[in-house]
Amino acid sequence: MTFRTLSSCSAAILCAATALLFTACDDDNETPAKGKLNVEFENVAGSQPLNFGSTYTTAAGDPFTVSKFNYYISNIKLTKTDGTEWAERESYHLVKQADAGSRSFQLTDIPAGEYKKLTFTIGVDSARNVSGAQTGALDPLNDMFWTWSTGYVFLKMEGNSPKSPTGNLQFHIGGFRSPNNTIRTVSPGMPAGVTVQVTAKKTSAIHLQADVLKMFTGPNPIQFAQTSNTGHSSDPNSVKIAANYAAGMFTIAHVRAGE
Repeated sequence: MTFRTLSSCSAAILCAATALLFTACDDDNETPAKGKLNVEFENVAGSQPLNFGSTYTTAAGDPFTVSKFNYYISNIKLTKTDGTEWAERESYHLVKQADAGSRSFQLTDIPAGEYKKLTFTIGVDSARNVSGAQTGALDPLNDMFWTWSTGYVFLKMEGNSPKSPTGNLQFHIGGFRSPNNTIRTVSPGMPAGVTVQVTAKKTSAIHLQADVLKMFTGPNPIQFAQTSNTGHSSDPNSVKIAANYAAGMFTIAHVRAGE
């Protein structure tokens, strides 16, 4: 029996064909690219940055200062230009004016593509409200949990105003049961003609502004002489203020392309 060996040329051709075959198989099983997106919040009072101790004026003409401003952002969703949606898992973020680090966070494992809409809830969904005290952003040590009613404060604003009967302002907005449900979901509009590009190599950013003045204007104008305190989960005034801030407190100031 005679054995023949491949010529060096034939061997090279065979190796190239084999490599091409395996490459094709790898392409068929390739995992879709994913990327990240930074989400940034800037708290303001109208056209001015929000600073503790500075005096601002509501649309009703009431002067006031702010000493605390916290809120939950949860259940974040992104919608592609083709209509498909991506939702963040365990999506609970607590934004605090007093903590600069809390005012930005990163979304990960987002399918690469072009996104046209951002949607999120102001507050904490009802399922987590009845799950008792939890950890992370939902830890009761964050001072956003009513232990006596097993529920979360969705937004907390405190300060002072000479128009208040006591001189103090305390707006603790929460409640998830009808008729005092204050959970609100919003989709701030993107700047005209702008979409968000998510890629595996570059990280874009959405920069939002939260205007504290919008708590007191909109469908339910607030005057501090009549309403200066909401402090429990069944306060109808909390529903009015939640409707106000859902109507326009959050806007997308700009989108920054990835670098």
